[in-house]
Amino acid sequence: MNECPNFIHVLQPLNSTHLYTCGSYAYSPQEAYIDTQSFSIVKKVSAKGRCPFSPFERSAVVIADGELFTATKTDFRGIKPQILRYFSKDGRPDVSLETSIHLLEEPTFVSSSLDPAEGKLYFFFSEVGKEFSYVEDLKTARVAQVCKDDVGGVRTLQKKWTSFTKATLLCQFEKQLPFNILQDVFTLPPPEGGDTADTLFYGVFTTQWSRGPESAVCVFKLEDIKDVFKGSYRTFVTGTHQWSTQQETHSYLGTCGLGNSTDAVLGEVKKSFLTTNPVTPVSKGPLVVSSEQQYSRVAVMRARAANDEQHTLLFLITESGFLHKVVLLDQGPWVIEEIQLFAQPQTVQSVVLSTSKGVLYVGTSEGVTAVPVANCSTYTTCSQCLLARDPLCGWSRASRACARVHGGHEDMVQNLEDSNVDDKCQGQTEAEKMTVVRAHMNEVVRLSCLTPSNLATLTWAFPQSEKLFIQSDDGSLSFVVTNDTSGVYRCEAEEAGYKQVVESYDVQLMRSNLTPRTHETAGPDETYESIVTDDPTMSPTRLIHANEYTTDDRKNGFTTSPTGKVTSKEHRGTNRNLQSSSSHTLHGVKLDDVTPKEKSYYGELVGVSLMLALCICIMILGSLYMWQKRKVSLGKDPLVTPEEGASINRPVEICSLSSRAELEPELKVVE
Repeated sequence: MNECPNFIHVLQPLNSTHLYTCGSYAYSPQEAYIDTQSFSIVKKVSAKGRCPFSPFERSAVVIADGELFTATKTDFRGIKPQILRYFSKDGRPDVSLETSIHLLEEPTFVSSSLDPAEGKLYFFFSEVGKEFSYVEDLKTARVAQVCKDDVGGVRTLQKKWTSFTKATLLCQFEKQLPFNILQDVFTLPPPEGGDTADTLFYGVFTTQWSRGPESAVCVFKLEDIKDVFKGSYRTFVTGTHQWSTQQETHSYLGTCGLGNSTDAVLGEVKKSFLTTNPVTPVSKGPLVVSSEQQYSRVAVMRARAANDEQHTLLFLITESGFLHKVVLLDQGPWVIEEIQLFAQPQTVQSVVLSTSKGVLYVGTSEGVTAVPVANCSTYTTCSQCLLARDPLCGWSRASRACARVHGGHEDMVQNLEDSNVDDKCQGQTEAEKMTVVRAHMNEVVRLSCLTPSNLATLTWAFPQSEKLFIQSDDGSLSFVVTNDTSGVYRCEAEEAGYKQVVESYDVQLMRSNLTPRTHETAGPDETYESIVTDDPTMSPTRLIHANEYTTDDRKNGFTTSPTGKVTSKEHRGTNRNLQSSSSHTLHGVKLDDVTPKEKSYYGELVGVSLMLALCICIMILGSLYMWQKRKVSLGKDPLVTPEEGASINRPVEICSLSSRAELEPELKVVE
């Protein structure tokens, strides 16, 4: 796949009988029509200009009444952006953007939406803001609109959009740098029977100035977008390539039905397509801000709680493939859970939410994962169910379990308004379960305690000073069992002012009988009786498994689970084992009576002797080697030959400051 990546960019219903799909097809885009009954390809043809050449380019597509509206790059290099209409009906021509002027500046399209009430389409993207004069290119989040039935002008803008306009999406806090790069947009339609002007657009934004992962969520209202497009516009001056503000407002800009307008009107439309005012979010600032997570996708749904009140749920996907489920409460956003979607980090390509099935579909280059929108069964107690604050989950008094909220809610208990959990869970708590731990004197014992929530704080209640104990990051408690440390231990979790006992242990000291029993000799009138003693045994020791989570992030309530399964941040399993280590026990094996024996040092003595002999051998071999090397060097280069009859001797030259005549080398022959 790395050598020849092929991706499906578009897969949408074209009509009641066929699906339309378009893919990169190894940088040669192809489109196909799929029969929905047999799910077979009916026709496949070239689709250049309808979806990107590159599998890594993003595009935005809307199919309305059998017509295809696409925002994409139309060339191999990916430098020619376009917004086009294909499959035009009723004899209308296909239309596209005017190319004599740069209407789009290096855009990255992320999403699109249709307003059926007014017949307009909206495309969301990020591009370079040329209206700003900075040394570095400033990225800007935009929304553009076109009219669905636009046919272009008569002479000016023939087969070109006459309704194209764009505006800036502003997502920032007051007097701070904006989140200027748009990552994704989700369209949340109004409730059934509501006005389409109440449609909300939830956008995920990042910033080009951040050095680390940072993102925000802003929500925009369709009515506010319409008001901005009805306002004033900037005019692009072709001679200077600068933008100027219009002195008067032209009411026809951004409207539909300009096909028969005069050349003067269409000329003004051609150069005045950027609004003066930006679109501001509903809450006048970001709805959710994370300084430690960079979100890439978002999906939104409305959830009805047990008291019939509606709440908004956000499903935010991080760059590494983690899902954060967030509910918007009056007190602010609340993270319900974090779910690891994949065994290894993967980039999410698409997200589709099915509210009817209650499933979120997450697509990557390797496949599709289905995640239920609610995991109520992970909360095993009433307090855990209520403290999660999930509007889709409630504690059923009748079944004494956390279940999905449906239909009648008379026996359902929830805690979305931060009320007293003790009062709502009265009579629903289970009796404390005590785990008995038996250990020998001076044996190290580890008591485990798993936090029910990443937002909870664990504390231990024990009989002695804290100096005798070691508490690990995972909440477990380790200590040496003595007369002072035996007793009852309780692990308590505190969250939002509510305390609950998670684990209770009764550590009991076992008496080990490791010395042989002594029996008194019977008197002459007494009979001998053989007394059988049982081997002292230790209760089986349960070993704890490795905890499958990292250190908690108390600030955000997030944790990363390295497992390959779907893991909830609120629920970490029911692993409540303890680990005990001692020189007398191994995996719960029984201890036999052992008679103490005197320790023998024979083995150590033999080992030391062998080491000493080896060292002596090494020293002897080293001495022989050095002697042999010295002997060879003397035989090759002697200054004086000690043997009689030597006829040749090597001269020795002595260097001096005197003349060569005064210091002539003298040769001597030793007889």
